[in-house]
Amino acid sequence: MFCRTMARRAPKAPPPPTVPLVEEGYLAGQLLVAMPTMEDPRFARTVICLCAHSAEGAMGIVLNKPLEGLSFDDLLGQLGLDPVPPQRRIRLVSGGPVEGGRGFVLHTADWETEGSLRVSEDVALTASVDILKAIAGGGGPREGFLALGYAGWGPGQLEAEIQQNAWLNVPADAGLLFGRNAGDLWRQALGKLHVDPGALSGFAGHA
Repeated sequence: MFCRTMARRAPKAPPPPTVPLVEEGYLAGQLLVAMPTMEDPRFARTVICLCAHSAEGAMGIVLNKPLEGLSFDDLLGQLGLDPVPPQRRIRLVSGGPVEGGRGFVLHTADWETEGSLRVSEDVALTASVDILKAIAGGGGPREGFLALGYAGWGPGQLEAEIQQNAWLNVPADAGLLFGRNAGDLWRQALGKLHVDPGALSGFAGHA
């Protein structure tokens, strides 16, 4: 799993899974949309792709927090990967408050390598430098972005937050997952539910 050498310390949380955790009644592969009443400022107006969810906990990647102060070229240089400058670049996001030095690429499932986690039929998550080498060389998946850090929940924690009206869940699609307009993603995701953000204060989460 690739890491930034100057990573900040992050709070402890369940480690990201290395095998798919998709079970009936769980939300892996869907999007979590923060309610306006979200009290944790780290997740205010966030949209998260839930990559794994089971009785053991959950793990997801925040989609709409662009990473400041680091470019794809910079990251390749830190990891000693060629070519720099690359033949192809992908955007970087802050994937969540847990282990901000660990890198993940959320991408279309037309490219995979050993250890890739299949999030859904069309989406995968890869933490190997192989994917960065492929992208830098002009190949790799059709769509994708690199996230530093992730969001993690312990057993039953996410379910409790949904019951407390902290999140809505929304079916994922390529436009929401890989669109470039991060600033409007929260409203776009709510739009799939035909919900006015101004009317959400009493809107119950649904799992």
